[in-house]
Amino acid sequence: MNSLLKVEGLTRTFAGVVAVHSVSFDVAAGEIIGVIGPNGAGKTTLVNLITGVLRPTSGTIIFNHEDVTGQRPMQAARRGMSRTFQIVQPFPQMTVIENVMAGSLFAGAAQDMPAAEQEALECLRLVGLEHVASKSASSLGLASRKRLELAKSLASKPKLLMLDEVNAGLNSGEIDGALALIRNIAERGITILIIEHLMKVVMSLSQRLLVLHHGELIADGDPKAIIKDKRVIEAYLGPKFAARAEGYANAQ
Repeated sequence: MNSLLKVEGLTRTFAGVVAVHSVSFDVAAGEIIGVIGPNGAGKTTLVNLITGVLRPTSGTIIFNHEDVTGQRPMQAARRGMSRTFQIVQPFPQMTVIENVMAGSLFAGAAQDMPAAEQEALECLRLVGLEHVASKSASSLGLASRKRLELAKSLASKPKLLMLDEVNAGLNSGEIDGALALIRNIAERGITILIIEHLMKVVMSLSQRLLVLHHGELIADGDPKAIIKDKRVIEAYLGPKFAARAEGYANAQ
């Protein structure tokens, strides 16, 4: 396996409470991996550790064959690790294109303002927001703010894109549009790690599933096998939800 990301024994404690406990997994270049688990399972904390928002208590993070444990968010972005946030918060006083330019300049993907503007326009075209480039970011609805968040992340030219509940709050039609967009991004060679509660999304996108429970990785493998795993059903899905997820899997 051509490993892009390797996490080994990753642990994070907060005042004695273990949020992530000895988590280990690999992500191959080009994979789409879903991360699921109950609220409070440690999913967002895991992404925060990988991207440098938090420092691990112990364990190592290898990205693109480099030990990046303890890196800062700017270093992560400039190495090609990008992420979206569960609660989208664009810079409200800036235009849509200025928000995306900020992502490009922060990660060092663009060397000057004209280059950042060109990169931002290309990202806005990709996510379908080119027509609102000059509008205030605060004027966008939720679905468009989610797409703006994606554009900001893509402007850094990531090798690995981590999506934290990017579909939360969207209606069925908006989710279908987001699924098509994520597939388009993956087809461009970007590796994707997606945290998601909607089984329709993870079962239709993911090549592998990671399941967290109480900060521990309790399952890692093929989605069709994972949703039949007794531990996963007991910890997260429940029998009725597992049957529904299996229906989504069989429909693919």
